Amino acid sequence: MSTDLPARLLRLLSLLQSRREWPGPELAERLGVSDRTVRRDVGRLRELGYQVESTTGTAGGYRLVSGRDLPLLLDDDEAVAIAAGLLTAADGTVTGIAESAVRALAKLRQVLPVRLSGRVAALAEAISPVARAGLPRVDPMALAAIASACRDRELLAFEHRSREGVVSRRRVEPYSLLSTHGLWYLLAYDPDREDWRTFRVDRIGDPRSTGWRFTPREFVPDARAYLSQAVARTPYRYRARATVRASAEEVRVRAPSVLPGRIEAVDEHTCVVHLGADSPERIALDLVALDADFTLGGPPEPPSELLRHLREVGERLLRAGGEIRTAD
Repeated sequence: MSTDLPARLLRLLSLLQSRREWPGPELAERLGVSDRTVRRDVGRLRELGYQVESTTGTAGGYRLVSGRDLPLLLDDDEAVAIAAGLLTAADGTVTGIAESAVRALAKLRQVLPVRLSGRVAALAEAISPVARAGLPRVDPMALAAIASACRDRELLAFEHRSREGVVSRRRVEPYSLLSTHGLWYLLAYDPDREDWRTFRVDRIGDPRSTGWRFTPREFVPDARAYLSQAVARTPYRYRARATVRASAEEVRVRAPSVLPGRIEAVDEHTCVVHLGADSPERIALDLVALDADFTLGGPPEPPSELLRHLREVGERLLRAGGEIRTAD
């Protein structure tokens, strides 16, 4: 038996666990062997009790049957990445995830090799997650269903609730999930609208894979850049433009809830921040977070309701400040 056979079998098993289905030629390329060797190695895995199905198609392929009691194979970076994700899962953006993450981390640490246990222990001491109040919660099972459809390139069906509360049925080609500023988004191509779309996951209901595969499009936009542009175009009820007497870098640090694409540098000491929200309270919070002098302007000019709310907030803060007495 070749001395590299055990390592190659473990690598093959790891690949089969990472994706729902693998074409035979692609597996051969990843492993650096021939198609014939892949077939023999798959046969060896079957002899060891792993249920690997052969799939039909132009070149044929292989699929590891799910639902079996199989070992989870992770390389060092993957194991540490999972541990870091579990340690930071208490940020509150996924419903019920904190308690589940603690249990999962305990199980992971039991099976980690000695060379990794120290790295994970250091992470546990260094990371102090802070819960984020006021953010919408996301169903972890919905995230899992969407992520699986992205991975397997299967059409995804779901019910989508718009900002106005209108529910519509969607059937899209899902490409990637991303999290920013405490919110989860799906980047997908909508064949019915013949265009790319981003969907907030907390507004997605009953996501389910249709089982129909799609061919990835030749052009796929950068998810974060596209999301930034999409949010900037969102028709919020209230919009304001603040010229801030602080650098763009300072504002990005002070107001992390403002997307980077909405902050434009003017010079080393000034920037323009474009704000949008469905309530004047949200814009007031973002303006206070700037922690710098600013002027409001247009176009469009801030609506009178927003200005009235800002005056009320300012007067309230002044009254509270006037009641403060310095201790003797």
